[in-house]
Amino acid sequence: MSNWQQRESYLTDVAERCLRGHKSFDLRRSHLVEASQISKGTIYNHFPSEADLVVAVATAHFKNRLERAAIDQALYPDYLQCFLMHHCWSIRDDLFYDRFIIARVMPNSELLAQATDDNRYAFEQVYAEYIEWNRLIVEAMGVVEGFNRAELVANYLRGAQINCNDADKHYKDPHLYYQFSYALAQLLGHSDKRLPKLSHYIDWLTELEETADAA
Repeated sequence: MSNWQQRESYLTDVAERCLRGHKSFDLRRSHLVEASQISKGTIYNHFPSEADLVVAVATAHFKNRLERAAIDQALYPDYLQCFLMHHCWSIRDDLFYDRFIIARVMPNSELLAQATDDNRYAFEQVYAEYIEWNRLIVEAMGVVEGFNRAELVANYLRGAQINCNDADKHYKDPHLYYQFSYALAQLLGHSDKRLPKLSHYIDWLTELEETADAA
């Protein structure tokens, strides 16, 4: 990773931390100067417009999702369980860090149109990869005739993330993930398959806590 890439990764990390708990993307490039201790000129070189900052943070967000997708695919050989647990992890991650802002604002065609070509392309590439990963996992579960399941699920997932934020759900609540997975399986047309029990989510949350404590 080049110095430029390392610095941009650092800046998007700082921006993401500054946005925790926010329901609108009200962070500006000028705010990053004090938060990051990096000069205004350097920050403006990385993000030529406010739209570039939003798009860059969103790109980092979906890169994180893709990295986790690879981990979950290795952990769960069953495609349905992999899909359910990946999106449970995503909700838990957003609840834990209180970072639902990207689910609220991206993708956004107007913001993307305002961003520079490099930042727009970087986002579109990583976002397309993530959408394709989801599509392939859904397809691997077995096609269920009727509705466009992938589209239904995509809309539900985004809404579920925002609803969790608005309803002040707690990341340690196993019932949240249990009910979420049941609803997701229904939308996928696979509610007849064996789904994880509540005890699975209790153990899963405990394991995540222990892993975090050991880190």
